Amino acid sequence: MKSTITVIGTGRMGSALAGSLLQAGYRTTIWNRTRQKTDPLAKLGAIVAPSVEEAVHAGEIIIVNVSDYEATKALLHHDAVSSAMRGKLIVELTSGTPSGAREAAEWHTKRGASYLDGAIMATPDYIGTDAGTILLAGPRAAFDAHSDVFRALGGNVQHVGEEPGRANALDSALLALMWGALFGTLHAIAVCQSEEIELDELARQWSATAPVVDGLVADLIKRTSTGRFASDTETLSSISAHHGSMQHLMELMQSRKIDRSVVDGYDAIVKRAIAAGHLHDDFAALSQYLMVGK
Repeated sequence: MKSTITVIGTGRMGSALAGSLLQAGYRTTIWNRTRQKTDPLAKLGAIVAPSVEEAVHAGEIIIVNVSDYEATKALLHHDAVSSAMRGKLIVELTSGTPSGAREAAEWHTKRGASYLDGAIMATPDYIGTDAGTILLAGPRAAFDAHSDVFRALGGNVQHVGEEPGRANALDSALLALMWGALFGTLHAIAVCQSEEIELDELARQWSATAPVVDGLVADLIKRTSTGRFASDTETLSSISAHHGSMQHLMELMQSRKIDRSVVDGYDAIVKRAIAAGHLHDDFAALSQYLMVGK
C-alpha cells in the first residue's frame, strides 16, 4: 500500500508538492494557516485537516513547507504535536541554514521521529516533472524506504549525504552562483542602457558568450578542488587579465553613475590576492581569499 502523506503549508510551493502527490495517487492530508488556500487541493481530493496535530496524526510522512524554521517551530514544537510524530518521517522542505537543519534533526530524533532536511532547487512549475530537483540530507535508510514518494515530487530528487545540514549548505552555494549570474545580468543591463545599446543585442551576444562562461565556471571548480592555483599551460584566465578588465568596468560605471557596490566587493577580493603575490596566477587562486580576514 502507498504511504499516507501530510503536507503542512500550501503556499505556491506546498500546493505544487501536494498536487504532485495527489496526481501520483497518494492519500494526502493538508493543513494551512489560511484555510482558503487549501480549497483548490481539496477539489483534487486532498483531505483538509482542521489542526496541525490532526494533520500530523493523519500521515506516515509529514512534509513541511512553510516560511522558515521559526515558523516550523511555532507549528510543531508543542507536546501534543510532537508526541504524534513518534515513528513518522518528517521531511523539512523549508529554506534555512545548515545549523538550523542540524538543530531540527536533533530535536526530531529526540522525539522518536526520522528526519530528512531538504532544499528545493526548482520553481513550483518544476515539481512533479522529470527536471524537478530536490536535495535531501539525513539517514539514507529513510530516503531509500520512501524513494517512490520522492519520485512523485520530481525526477531528480537526490540524497546528498547523512549530515543533516548538507542540503541547505548546497542550496546556499547554488544560490550564490545564481545570484552572481542575476546581479551580473543587472550590471550588464545597466551598462547597455547607459550606452544606449538595445537589450536584444545584449541577449544575442550573451547566447554566444554563455558557453565560454560555463567553461570558466567548470574549470574554476575543478582547479580549486585540486589546489591548482598557479598559472600553467591549461590556464583559461589569469587574475591579471580580469583585474585590468574590471578596472575598465569600474571606470565606466563610475562615469555613468551605475551602482558599484557589488563590483567594488569583487575588486577588494582581487586586490587582497594581488597583494599576496597572485597577480599572474590562475583566477582560481581567488578562492583562497573569500574568508574574512584572510
